[in-house]
Amino acid sequence: MSDRLRITWKRSFIGQREDHRRTIRALGLHRLGQTVEQDDSPSIRGMVYKVRHLVVVEGGSEK
Repeated sequence: MSDRLRITWKRSFIGQREDHRRTIRALGLHRLGQTVEQDDSPSIRGMVYKVRHLVVVEGGSEK
């Protein structure tokens, strides 16, 4: 079983670039404060890295 990442949206994307807004939506986040679980994969990690100032991530092995 692969590791899972718990991603919580903590900061609003008001004033952020459009690609950051699309990345938040692509992660499955729709409401501020919402938490979703995603498989730990390089593509998900790349999306999280792009919006790391807006989200908090728990779980997964530190790489």
